[in-house]
Amino acid sequence: MDSNNSLLAGVRVIDLSTVLAGPYCTMLLGDMGAEIIKIENPKGGIFAGDFSRVPAQYHVGGIGAYFLAVNRNEKSVELDLSSEKGREVFHDLVSVSDVVFDNLRPGVLAKIGADYETLSKIKPDIISCSLTGYGHTGPYSNMPAYDICVQARGGAMSLTGERGRPPVRMGLAMGDLAGSLFAALGICACLFNRERSGKSRRVDVSMLDCQISLLTYLSEYHLVGGLVPGPQGSGHETLIPYRAYAAKDGYLVLACPNEKHWASLCKAIGREDLLEDPEYSNVIARFVNKEKVDETLEEIIKGKTVEEWGESLDEHAVPWSPVNTIDRALTDPEVLARNMVVELEHPVSGTYKSVGNPIKVSDTVEEFKPVPLLGQHSREVLENILRYDETRIEQLFQDGIVAEQTPEQLEEACKTLENLRDMFAQHIEERNK
Repeated sequence: MDSNNSLLAGVRVIDLSTVLAGPYCTMLLGDMGAEIIKIENPKGGIFAGDFSRVPAQYHVGGIGAYFLAVNRNEKSVELDLSSEKGREVFHDLVSVSDVVFDNLRPGVLAKIGADYETLSKIKPDIISCSLTGYGHTGPYSNMPAYDICVQARGGAMSLTGERGRPPVRMGLAMGDLAGSLFAALGICACLFNRERSGKSRRVDVSMLDCQISLLTYLSEYHLVGGLVPGPQGSGHETLIPYRAYAAKDGYLVLACPNEKHWASLCKAIGREDLLEDPEYSNVIARFVNKEKVDETLEEIIKGKTVEEWGESLDEHAVPWSPVNTIDRALTDPEVLARNMVVELEHPVSGTYKSVGNPIKVSDTVEEFKPVPLLGQHSREVLENILRYDETRIEQLFQDGIVAEQTPEQLEEACKTLENLRDMFAQHIEERNK
């Protein structure tokens, strides 16, 4: 995205991250106009580059749907950072960039010359941001971590699911995604501060820290009152009614914890008598009689369809929503009106749809460039940004330090992976006989 009115136009970010915790962050920055240069490993054959590129069960033209989801508005450079020549290219790129972002473990950064001490010597005002499971300090700093690990350690899994049932991972990868969001916020704050102070900054984002931060009022309930809350189901620890209820043909949620909305709900369901009942008449009474309130609403709500209730609830301005499946959410009129489903045209893989940018800003135009082929911009970056001469560029390609995937190579990789998928499916079928 090159528009001058883009919020982060002129900001160049080197992205060393892969899969989800990281790429989501740089995609958000790219959506706001930053130039994102994604460094990908040329080694690994058909599994080279970001592993999420692999066209597993869902893909468009050989590019994995996982990769499509979080890597638009980026440029891809295949660069071998394990080699000295590759690190030289990387450091040259650092010298003309604003941010270096990674989701690598602390020890790996020093090995590839991407640690803050090295980067700040190359570019004194560089912003270096690392997103890791447990941060760069503390007893867990070198431990590997996935989304589910930080959800579990950070308490989120103990709150998710129904009472009396095993702990449940949140359906969204909030360990990864929250980390990416906080990292993007930290990067933007450092860019703003650098405009005033000229200083470089080191941003250390721990996914576990982010999960602890997201506990918000539940952590405060414990810190000041000793409460150890259990699974919340679809409900809330203190607000009532505030949960999902089963209608005739599906589920809807009600959020009516204050007196105004409770009165509106009672009118919408034809039970204004509850307003005078001492067990329902105010927020304290409803909290004390939470089970009874829920039982009453369950009995009433199951009598009509979601659509039927929707008409009455809307008429009385009751806060409610249907519990949409993903297909319904992605076709919801409000979602479409806000341009939250966009269509992109990939030069090789063809047309595909993706989720839009949730940050809507006045006087800016939303632009979405499709995800890059592996190494698609290797030559462009070497020529136009680093100004290497043709001889040096060709030597880097010949030595395997830099690479670029051709459409033909992508097609061949797809065929190989298709055969592997067929072999796997056959193995499963035979095993289950």
